[in-house]
Order: sequence, then structure tokens, then C-alpha cells
Amino acid sequence: MPDPYSDFYIINALPEPVKTPDVDVLEETEEKDSVDTPWKLILYDDDIHTFDEVIDQLIKALGCSTAKAEELTLKVHNDGKAVVFEGSFEECLKINSVLQEIQLITEIKG
Repeated sequence: MPDPYSDFYIINALPEPVKTPDVDVLEETEEKDSVDTPWKLILYDDDIHTFDEVIDQLIKALGCSTAKAEELTLKVHNDGKAVVFEGSFEECLKINSVLQEIQLITEIKG
């Protein structure tokens, strides 16, 4: 019996990747910058939480002194927002989750 596939040829249908050195270098630079740049956790002012609630939650989240928590809370109140922590993305996420336990308004920026 003749081979039914004898007239078929296997062709690599995937084109070879085209490398563009300028784009590759640019992407590597951007990745390196974003890794080296510390992430910032920003706390926003709201009309819901009392000063004491925010101060207590900052102490719980950051492990900072009462004086530091009061300073940050006052900055948030006066400026509408403040960077309360800078560090790795994972650290920001951990601290952010504690701040959001009482629904504080936060943002992480890198």
C-alpha cells in the first residue's frame, strides 16, 4: 500500500524572529530602571477616618513611632496625600494591605 503522506513536505511555518537592537536595548533599560527604582506607597486624605484611626493604622502597618505616624497623618491632611513608605513592591503590598484593613485610600507607584 502506498504511503498517503509521501507527497507532503514538512515546512517550518514559524518565521524567524526579527531582532531590532534599538528596541531590545530600550526594553532592557526600562526593565532595569523599574527594578532599581523604589516603589512608593501613597496615602490619600479622606473625610471618613479620624486622625487617631489613621495614626493607629500607620503604627500597625509601618511599625513606626507615634510621633512619625502623627507627622505622616498631618502631612496627608494638609497636602491631601503623602508618601508613607518607599521600598520594594512586595513591601508596599504588605503595608498597603494593613492600611486597607480600615479602607484607607492608598496607591502604589513605581
